[in-house]
Amino acid sequence: MTLELSLQFGAFAKAAAHRRVVTPARVRRWVGIALRGPGEIAVRIVGTEEGQALNRQYRGKDYATNVLTFDYAREPVVSADLVLCGPVVEREAQEQGKTLEAHYAHLLVHGVLHAQGYDHERGEREALEMEAAEVLLLGALGYPNPY
Repeated sequence: MTLELSLQFGAFAKAAAHRRVVTPARVRRWVGIALRGPGEIAVRIVGTEEGQALNRQYRGKDYATNVLTFDYAREPVVSADLVLCGPVVEREAQEQGKTLEAHYAHLLVHGVLHAQGYDHERGEREALEMEAAEVLLLGALGYPNPY
């Protein structure tokens, strides 16, 4: 399987600490395990202001969320941008008693599944299917059940 990966960081407090956790090698591993075929994926870690502006513009929700998936194509190559809000990811990891690494791994797997058509907001059956896939993939990566 081929994966073209771009990793970008916006400017935000503690960005340097996030760069140490969200390395190209880790992102390639996290994204790669969730992809079912070739992919062109851009991952951008942003601050609260950029995350909120994107969520407001594209989802009509005026707050920064943990991950946004912009999927452009699924066949023959999965093409998507995944935007994660670093401060939100960090806050959630602390609140949930997870490491920052484990939470980033979960959210990137989650985003890649969305890019391939999984959708936890279309009903309970699909939500359970997506959660089961996440648990399985994260377990294969050596991370505990994120739920």
